[in-house]
Amino acid sequence: MPNWDHARFFLALVRSGTLRSAARQLNVDQATVGRRLVALEDELGARLFLRTPSLYVLTPAGEALVEPAEVIERSIVQMERRVLGLDERLTGSVRLATTDSLAKRYVLPAIASIRKQHPGIEVDCLTSQDIANLTRREADIAIRTLRPEAPDLIVRRLATLETGIYASRAYLTSRGTPVSGSDFTGHDLVVYRQKAAPTGCSALCGEPAASGRVVLRASSSVTLVDAAVAGIGVAELPCYRADAEAELVRIFPDRSADFDVWLVAHADLYKTARIQVVIDALVQQFDPKIS
Repeated sequence: MPNWDHARFFLALVRSGTLRSAARQLNVDQATVGRRLVALEDELGARLFLRTPSLYVLTPAGEALVEPAEVIERSIVQMERRVLGLDERLTGSVRLATTDSLAKRYVLPAIASIRKQHPGIEVDCLTSQDIANLTRREADIAIRTLRPEAPDLIVRRLATLETGIYASRAYLTSRGTPVSGSDFTGHDLVVYRQKAAPTGCSALCGEPAASGRVVLRASSSVTLVDAAVAGIGVAELPCYRADAEAELVRIFPDRSADFDVWLVAHADLYKTARIQVVIDALVQQFDPKIS
C-alpha cells in the first residue's frame, strides 16, 4: 500500500520540473525529494519520471497518477482548512502573500501593528510577483492587483490606487523634460516586464510612448522605482511609492491610471480569529478612515 504522504513530493516535482525547485517549494533539501520519489516508485512498482539533464518529465504511469494525487491533496487541504476555520485562538501562524512594493508600504506596517496587539500571532509574509494558490494553501491571505474568480475565495477591494509618470531630477537636468504629444522621442524608458513583453512601450498612463527607447524592464515595482531614482529613465510608477521619493518628479500630472488592490482569503479560513485580526489590520492600513 503506497504511503500517500509521498504524493505531495510527487506533485511538487510535477509542478516545478526539477528537484531543486521542488525542494525549495517544500522547504526541504533535494535529497529528501529524491528519496521520497524513489520510495513512491518502489511502492507502486512503476517509473513515474524520465530524468533528463534539465527536467523531470512524466512517464505515462506518472501522468496517470497526477489526477488521483491531486484528489488526495485537495482532500487533505480541505480537512486542514475546515479544522483551522474553527480555531478561535489569537495565536499561530498566518501566511500572507503580496508584492514587495505593497509589503513595504502597507503590509509591514500592518504586521507591526499586529505584533504590538497580538504577540501570539506570527505572520509569514511571502513577497512575489507570482500569484499564490490559496486553494492549495500556498497562503492563507493574498493581497493582489488582479481580482480572482474562484468561487471558494472571499474577495474584498482594499483600495483603488493611482499610477503616474516620473523621472529623477538628475535625469530631467541631463535629458530635459519630455513634451506631451512627442511620444517620448529622445527619452529612455524603464517599464514593467510582462510575461510576453513587446519590443517597445506603447504608452505610459495613456501618454503615447512609441518613440521612447526602453532601456530596462523590471519584474518588480520596487526595482522600477529604484531604477527611476537612479536616473535610468522615465517610468510609470505607483504614486504611493514614487511620491515618497524626494529625487523623483512627476511629469504630466494630468496623466494617471488607476488599479484596484484586492484582499483574498479562502472561505473556510475567513472567520478564523487570527485571520480576522490580520485582515482588520490590513484594512486599517489601506484605509485609515475605517475604525
